[in-house]
Parts: sequence; structure tokens; C-alpha cells
Amino acid sequence: MKVDLTNKTAVVTGSTVGIGLAIAKGLARAGAKVVINGRRQESVDKGIAAVHHSVNAAAVSGVAADVSTAEGCAALVKAAPAVDILINNAGIFEPKPFFEITDADWIHFFETNVMSGVRLSRAFMPGMLERNWGRVIFISSESAVNIPAEMIHYGLTKTAQLSLTQGLAQLTAGTNVTVNSVLPGPTRSEGVEDFLKAMATANKKTPDEMAATFVQTHRPTSLLQRFATVEEVANMVVYAASKEASATNGAALRVEGGILRTIG
Repeated sequence: MKVDLTNKTAVVTGSTVGIGLAIAKGLARAGAKVVINGRRQESVDKGIAAVHHSVNAAAVSGVAADVSTAEGCAALVKAAPAVDILINNAGIFEPKPFFEITDADWIHFFETNVMSGVRLSRAFMPGMLERNWGRVIFISSESAVNIPAEMIHYGLTKTAQLSLTQGLAQLTAGTNVTVNSVLPGPTRSEGVEDFLKAMATANKKTPDEMAATFVQTHRPTSLLQRFATVEEVANMVVYAASKEASATNGAALRVEGGILRTIG
């Protein structure tokens, strides 16, 4: 199967590094015109360069906008008004004991992980429905189902994304627009690498040893028994964005290495 997204425009939020950047590269490789997004222009420029380095003929541009705010979402929509593929990837995580999570923390997580997708879907989906083709994909997490005790606020926002997916998918009935979520598990992105290095230093281990220990200790049901790569997650997203995925709608697509033991 060859995924061909020629003449399709894709916005990937939070795509200057990590899973988002891998998704941008994958979509560009499939022929899509890709819009990189990050909060700072310097990071956006580096993201654009990284896509060009990976895909020589990539049609890629960028918009510096903080999508955790209404103003940032509006700026992104203004810069890229007609979008065929929206990847709601921007998100934050932070291990923190529940009793230390402040109201400000809860609001910040909800604005970043949930409201960014709400605002951008509200802006871009009407055009998709009018053109009778489009893809909206939320990058959720296995933590949406397997709520981590050390990050309850994060888990809640990831579960909310699954609800959004289901609700928005109902609005696409009878059209060629789909809305899906992708659920990664532990993935060795740049942000996670920093997290592992900090844990490794504290425990006098190497990052690789810490990664293995983390999976064994915190995700013991993993069938993969390792962190996934960002490319493994991106491959699922590119498929979900493809024309070939036309019958996949309202789904929670797992790429978490078999951590979740539920059926369905």
C-alpha cells in the first residue's frame, strides 16, 4: 500500500520535535503539504529544516503560535485557513502527586491538551465537511484508558480526547471526513529522553537502563517490552490520515505495545 497525500494540506500542532516532528516527516514523505507548528519561531524553523533534511522535495511551511491559548489557535487558523488533515498533537505531561496539583495546573493541562484540539477542530472541520474530505486525528495516549496515578491530570485530558473523537466523528456521518485518536504508549521522544536522563541520574543508571526499568516497573503488561520509537507512532498516524483509512472513523487506534489488556 502506497499512501499518497498529494494536494492535501496537513497541520501538525506541536511538531517541532518528537512524535509531532516524526508525523510531519511521514506526511511530507506521503506528498502532503505540511504546516509545522510550535510556540517559538526558532523551533519552527528548526522543524522545517528537519523535515527538508528528511524529505528533500517536501512542501513544508511553519507557523509559530501557542495553541494552548485561544489567540494562538486563531493565529494558526489565520495563517493556514484551508486544511485537509489536522493532527492535534500538541500536549504536555508532568508526573506530579495528585494532592500537589493546583487549580492552575489543571487549567493549564486542559487548555493545552484538550482545548487546543477543540478550537482547531471547530475552525477546520466545517471546511472539511464542505469539501467532503478530511482527517482529524487526536494524539491521545494509553494513559487515557490506563490512568497513571502519578499523572492523573494528564490521564484525564487524554480521556477527554477520546470523548472528543467519538463526539466529532458522529458529526461526519455520510461524509468522507473521519475523526480518530491514536494511543501511543511510552515513546522515546526528546521530551521523554530528558525525563529518562533525569531519572537515570537520580538512580545512578544509564538512560537505556532507566528506560528498561521504567517499562518493567510502570508498564509491566507491555508486550513490546520497550519504549516505542516516534516513527512507529507516526506510521499509524500517517495511515489514519490516508485515503485508504476511509472506513476507520471514531476509533481509538492503539500503538502502545500491548500494554492495554482490554478488548475493544
